[in-house]
Amino acid sequence: MALTTTPVLVLPTGSGSYTVYFDASHISLGAVLMQKGRVIAYASRQLKQEERELGKKFLVDVDAWMDLRAAGKSDCLSGTLSYSDIYEIVLKEVSAIHVQVGKPHVAVQGSVDYLGVEIIRYRGVDVQN
Repeated sequence: MALTTTPVLVLPTGSGSYTVYFDASHISLGAVLMQKGRVIAYASRQLKQEERELGKKFLVDVDAWMDLRAAGKSDCLSGTLSYSDIYEIVLKEVSAIHVQVGKPHVAVQGSVDYLGVEIIRYRGVDVQN
């Protein structure tokens, strides 16, 4: 269904899974949230010139635990990890990512305070449509 025909948006039903389509190019970003083949929400925007030149940056939150008691007693940095070490570990060792995108105070009819999408992707696993 084209996003130019009416009705474009429908309310989500209480059951059933959601599908999210993302698209990105060097000039714009877009996403569509669908349920049972019907559009629930969509968003798109063009990138600013600075974003086109510098790229789009994303915040990655990593929780890392390490026993630093020995390094603290000896005051020896070789027993610790630097941020660049953690970055290299994440690039090489992370086998899955969990992404949550949400929008509070959604302007849709009905009693909806929040709509969101949760995506889990595993490295090396292709998803068939």
